[in-house]
Amino acid sequence: MPNFAANLSTMFTEVPFPERFSLAAQAGFTAVEFLFPYSLSPDALAGLLEKNQLRLVLFNLPAGKWEQGERGLTALPGRESEFMEGLELALGYAKATNCPLVHAMAGIKPTTAPRDAVEQTYKANLGLAADFFADHGIKVALEPINHRSMPGYFLHSLQQAAGYIQELGKPNLALQFDFFHVQMEEGCVSLKFKEYFPLVGHCQIASAPERHEPDGGELNYAYIFELLDTLNYQGYVGCEYTPAGETLAGLSWFQGRNKA
Repeated sequence: MPNFAANLSTMFTEVPFPERFSLAAQAGFTAVEFLFPYSLSPDALAGLLEKNQLRLVLFNLPAGKWEQGERGLTALPGRESEFMEGLELALGYAKATNCPLVHAMAGIKPTTAPRDAVEQTYKANLGLAADFFADHGIKVALEPINHRSMPGYFLHSLQQAAGYIQELGKPNLALQFDFFHVQMEEGCVSLKFKEYFPLVGHCQIASAPERHEPDGGELNYAYIFELLDTLNYQGYVGCEYTPAGETLAGLSWFQGRNKA
């Protein structure tokens, strides 16, 4: 059975962010992920992880003006210096928490920029990020995000992400395979997971199309979890879903499954 990580940006939101760590541990999780750590200091975050005996397995690089609708800086021409500042900030958190993986959100494609300029910016920034984190043993993830959930997002297909990883040739670039996003954008999730498995560094799950617990909707996660075991997937599976009700009440799917 896979190793599961609670996503503390979407789960246990009944309480403030710092209190979610203990609830995740009490529910049986041994690992967590979240969108952004920057509301806490690196030391405070490390203390919460240590206190609750949790591993941090993933967080996002700074993603621009999130409250104003920005969803990443990696592909935004003219924002390169801000992107580099984000690398420095994220490194402090990754080192303090021993986090092995950071996600570089591509961003919404600017309507005023030619696609070629956006793509060149994206590739240049990805290469810089990979080199920057390589010296610290940290991987950089690329996650295709479906256009229904995030209209205009630059990186939206597995083929696109795999192409950039292969073109750049950086050994610490990895594919973040979110079964929800793949189902919503492309379908054929199990076949595509097999196809792109050599590039996968992290997985995430949620029901489709509702994005709730993975025991409903149109995806068969019992089959998917067996597939991960068959392929000997050794990474973590992030539970990036919005509970349909109270978080603990919806964890029947998880009880007894985590092997970490």
